[in-house]
This record gives sequence, structure tokens and C-alpha cells, in this order.
Amino acid sequence: MKWKNLSRKKRAYIAALVTIVGILMWAFISAGIITHNFNRSQVAGEQDRKEALINGIILTETKDEMKYWEIYGETGTYDSNNEVAMLTNVLGNFYKDNEVSMSFQSTNGTYNSVKKQITLYDDTFIVIKDGTTLEADRLVWSGNDKPIVATGKVRITRDNNLLTLADKVEISPDYTHFKVTGNTVSKLYQAKEK
Repeated sequence: MKWKNLSRKKRAYIAALVTIVGILMWAFISAGIITHNFNRSQVAGEQDRKEALINGIILTETKDEMKYWEIYGETGTYDSNNEVAMLTNVLGNFYKDNEVSMSFQSTNGTYNSVKKQITLYDDTFIVIKDGTTLEADRLVWSGNDKPIVATGKVRITRDNNLLTLADKVEISPDYTHFKVTGNTVSKLYQAKEK
């Protein structure tokens, strides 16, 4: 059938149908271009997020056959969005020359794999190889070559002859020196002679 042989009424219907189909196609394509990433961006946070729930998790860092630290958490989660492992009932060790130089326990802890940073918080207790003990609300370890920072109700004791209370303490990377800042009280005791 040719266009000329169609009645005016049929030509008008066909033209209207072609126009409507054209408008619908234009609207569909435009909507696709405008909102092509809309749904993805709305749900990207939850769908792209990967989280692992683990009982009895051990994290460790070893380089060139030298162990730097190890952490054990009774339970743990790992969130791939921020690359942080969150641990509960934490125990662990820091090493120097493949020997334990400092041990710790804490109610909670995190390991940030991007920053390579360990944070212990809530009831943190530390024992250094020389017998020094430290209690704090929070402890941050940022690498073997950086000071360890303890904050919040810090209490340091050594051999029953030193007691220091402070707001903040920086422990040298070799664990031999303490820099005490904030409100501080230090008491030195002499050993009783027998």
C-alpha cells in the first residue's frame, strides 16, 4: 500500500502514531541518559560493601621474615569500604628483632589497613619487656618508626618505684622513653632496704 492510496484519516492516524512513538523513544533515551547512574549511586554503599564476621581472628604483619606485630580478636569484622578490621577482646604483641617487646590486651581494637595503624580502646593494658605497665583509654600504634600514643587516664608503673598519671603519653619506638603531657602526677619511690 502506498501513502497516496491511503485516506486522509488513515494518514493522520499513522502520523500521530509515529509522532507518539518518536516522543516516547526520545523520553526513554533522555531518561536513560539523565538517570543512567542514579540507581547505582543510591545503592552503591550497601551493595558494594563487603563485610566479614569472624570468630577468633588473628592479624599479623611480617616483612623480610621479621614479625612486627600480631593481634588476636575473640570476634572481628572487616569492612571493605573503609578497609578497617574491628576486633573485640583483643590480645597481641609488638616485636623488636623477632622478640616480643610489648604485649597488650584491650576490650576493643581496630586495624586500618590503609593507614597501617592499630588502635586499642576501652580498658587497654600494656606490658613492656622491661616490666613497665601502662593502662590507658586509648592507644594508637602507627608504625615501628613512630611513637606510640596513649591517651585518656594514662597510668604508668615500673618496678614498684615509679607511678605516673597523665592525660597523654608518647612511647618512643624502642619503648625506652616516655614523653608525658597534659595534667600529670609522677611519684618516685625508693626500694626499702632489708
